Amino acid sequence: MASSSSALSRLSNLHGHLHPSHSNKGGVGFIKISPEVSEALSNDHAVVALESTIISHGMPYPKNLETAREVEAVVRENGAVPATIAILDGIPCVGLSMEELEKLANLGPRAQKTARRDIAHVVATRGNGATTVSATMFFASMVGIPLFVTGGIGGVHRHGEHTMDISSDLTELGRTPVAVISAGVKSILDVPRTLEYLETQGVCVAAYRTNEFPSFFSETSGCKVPCRVDTPEDCAQLIDANLKLELGTGILIAVPIPKEHAASGRLIESAIKRALEEARDKNIIGNAATPFLLARVNELTGGASLASNIALVKNNALVGAKISVALAQVKERENKGGVKTTL
Repeated sequence: MASSSSALSRLSNLHGHLHPSHSNKGGVGFIKISPEVSEALSNDHAVVALESTIISHGMPYPKNLETAREVEAVVRENGAVPATIAILDGIPCVGLSMEELEKLANLGPRAQKTARRDIAHVVATRGNGATTVSATMFFASMVGIPLFVTGGIGGVHRHGEHTMDISSDLTELGRTPVAVISAGVKSILDVPRTLEYLETQGVCVAAYRTNEFPSFFSETSGCKVPCRVDTPEDCAQLIDANLKLELGTGILIAVPIPKEHAASGRLIESAIKRALEEARDKNIIGNAATPFLLARVNELTGGASLASNIALVKNNALVGAKISVALAQVKERENKGGVKTTL
């Protein structure tokens, strides 16, 4: 009975997003969920949310489109449904068609980089927005997707104690119950202060098959984690417990970059230091800093950083899909039992 009621509630929720009673002309005011994602959610199948900033601002066309398709393919090959999230013509979309992916890839930086604070503006002006970690988490949680894969999250910027430049990704993790699978935080950031901030937000930080927090291009950061998970099943149990306890916070599961792509880490770190100095000299700050730094580091490393970036995103997608499948299996066992397990 509990299982049937839960299914009806989910279907009602999805119907509300697809056919809202308060929708305006042109679709502003509602979320569009792709048929594939809608069906998967209504049947408790594995779904993995994906951001869209990496498509618009992460790399040039057509490499961005090629990578987006490859990442979605990795998710599908490992048993889950990809749900790339973006705002197109003012409509938040969960799950993009190939045509919509191509539109976003062609728009590139002309699509607004959209964090939580920007959502209302992009929707109200019927603009095109590529969602960052915070906005993607928000929409994923709204439609009931418990897991999100990205490259690396934002954090406390170096010298953040003076500038107060702290990514909204961190506060989103503190208030939105979505598990984020990433390669740690971008190595252009202050890793120790980022972890301190996450602790203040009450966010569980776990590392996958390691005791040390990875830092994007490098497997190590010198920082230990309070929680280690070694299998997709371990991760699923952690996410399930977090949701059942209704802690209201997200989880950060940090997956080290594959060893074969970590070798260029020192070269990349040297380029990062130089790029940081250039950004400071040019007074490039705020949400313009990360795109500038990543592009400049790619130039300085002769493309090595972009290759590593793509490799780690695909690896995160593989791990995230397996975790999503394991989480779906947990729910399936509960539904077969007829009642939901409580802690």
